[in-house]
Amino acid sequence: MQLRKDATGHSPLALVSIILPVHNAEQWLDECLASVLQQDFEGTMELSVFNDASKDKSRIIIEKWKGKLEDSGISVVIGGHDSHSPRGVGYSKNQAIAQSTGSYLCFLDSDDVMMPQRVRLQHEAAVQHPTSIIGCQVKRDPPDSTERYTRWINQLTSDQLLTQVFTSHGPTVIMPTWFCSRAWFSHVGPFDEGGRGVPEDLLFFYEHLRKGGGVFRVDHSLLLYRYHLHAATHSVLDFSHMRAVHLKQIKSKTVL
Repeated sequence: MQLRKDATGHSPLALVSIILPVHNAEQWLDECLASVLQQDFEGTMELSVFNDASKDKSRIIIEKWKGKLEDSGISVVIGGHDSHSPRGVGYSKNQAIAQSTGSYLCFLDSDDVMMPQRVRLQHEAAVQHPTSIIGCQVKRDPPDSTERYTRWINQLTSDQLLTQVFTSHGPTVIMPTWFCSRAWFSHVGPFDEGGRGVPEDLLFFYEHLRKGGGVFRVDHSLLLYRYHLHAATHSVLDFSHMRAVHLKQIKSKTVL
């Protein structure tokens, strides 16, 4: 896989950028980054990592994998900061996107693992649905955790991906499976940077729908989605009032 250059012949440009925010993820990073290396996508890829004030060995692990990935033709961009406190997932994603070059964005959480065909199948879907957020089915780890939620993620029909927005408390395609064009992300985003407790994915999802975006799911299990006590999901606060405002706007647009 050869990386194409920009007009100056310097900065490598990727077709797909994998967006990876990291905060104290040493327990999972090796498996996560190995799954990037194992992608069967034949286009140009880059990994854009933003290290949000990790205090463990995450930085060392990222540097170790940089050489392995680049030897395989996957460019790696590493950003981050070492301040006392993390700035949050929304900030980290925005920074990782800003430093990346890809025409398409593939979001990945540092505690999850991609199946080898993920980028290829979601890129194919994104080309066909340029103003949609592309998701996929998932495998849960541990397998018996959140069984009802996992069934809900995987079994919604294509129509329900939109209609269930009005009855659910989260995006109908979960954030770790998101894939979209950079152009559409720029039209909708960026993510809210409110920090811990702010559901940046949900707020972005509502804005995406308000602006007429679609939702499409690739019906293959393309991600191992981990459940553990340190997951960011457990820190989300109650934004029910804000949710009601967004849903009212979306419903009004749908009626029109």
